[in-house]
Amino acid sequence: MKKGKKIGMVTLLFVAVAGVVIWIFSRDTKPRSNYDTVAVRRGQIINTVTATGTVDPIVQVEVGTQVSGIIDHIYVDYNSVVKKGQVIAELDRSTLQAELESSTAELKSNKTEYEYQTKNYNRTKGLHEKGLVSDTEFETAEYNYMKAQSAYEKSQADMFKVRQNLGYATITSPIDGIVIGREVEEGQTVAASFETPTLFTIANDLRQMQVIADVDEADIGSVQEGQRVTFTVDAYPDDVFEGSVTQVRLEATTESNVVTYEVVVDAPNPDLKLKPGLTANITIYTMEKNDVLIVPAKALRFTPEGVEAPVSDPTNYRAKTLWITHNGTLRSVAVTAGDSDGIFTEVTGEINEGDTVITGIGMGIATQMQNPEGSSPFMPQPPGQKNKKK
Repeated sequence: MKKGKKIGMVTLLFVAVAGVVIWIFSRDTKPRSNYDTVAVRRGQIINTVTATGTVDPIVQVEVGTQVSGIIDHIYVDYNSVVKKGQVIAELDRSTLQAELESSTAELKSNKTEYEYQTKNYNRTKGLHEKGLVSDTEFETAEYNYMKAQSAYEKSQADMFKVRQNLGYATITSPIDGIVIGREVEEGQTVAASFETPTLFTIANDLRQMQVIADVDEADIGSVQEGQRVTFTVDAYPDDVFEGSVTQVRLEATTESNVVTYEVVVDAPNPDLKLKPGLTANITIYTMEKNDVLIVPAKALRFTPEGVEAPVSDPTNYRAKTLWITHNGTLRSVAVTAGDSDGIFTEVTGEINEGDTVITGIGMGIATQMQNPEGSSPFMPQPPGQKNKKK
């Protein structure tokens, strides 16, 4: 019994000693808190707004007719290049010509009547002044004169209208451009009684196009004239076209409770790749800064555990604090935060390119980092060891 008891005590002692040895050798390699760091570098800060739109010519005119009739001749087709004043179609003139002849005869008749009544009125007026005709005769002559004058003037106006309508039977191009739409055929009857029918659609210059994009109300506040724009179209998926914002229209459009605003983007088209009606996926660069000092945005939110962060300027919401390391030394620097893209932020102040900034706490083998006072007060210490003070 005594021999077995001694063996058990020896075994317990051996286990205890082994445990102490293992603890001593393993305590320095136990995973502790470590810092994630990154070097301050120069880079680009970009903010963008995306939207979809439609490619359209800058100037697009719908050519119609102000008179009704039958299309007699069509001189242009789709994609025809036209000049301003060029005849592109003609209406049948027979009815309009007959109206002109009728108006001419009526004008001639009313003119003759007016001349006769003018002479009769002047003669009667002279006799009435001498008391040779009654007031009734004079008033009758005056009435006939004024009636003939009105009829004559009306005939002149009717003649002008008929001549104009006859001129409208010849359809000419109002601008230099290219025909991108044709709505009629020869022999077709067009009626201009209630509204002007569209015969052709002419675009001014397809080398200068524009994109009309619908931008969401949440993004429209950052969109301004002059901002750079890139866009793609499905017809040329490998090509990136460039332009700029030329107009932000104030009229809102609401569809399915979604409010959007139209933004006009100029789109140079020297190769004539862009065609009217193509859908464009646009990217508006609302903010671009190149070659500025940048740090991860999360670095501006980091404060070491157990350390009281310096108080930033309360009057400047952009005043921030960064924590940097150098040769095992940890210190804070005051900076001013600039623009951000959500991932990186521009910084200025007591910071230089290449400085190592702390972005957060990671897990790994701890490396002891000294502060200006000696051992870091927030790093774990070996059991029984206290921070030394100078």
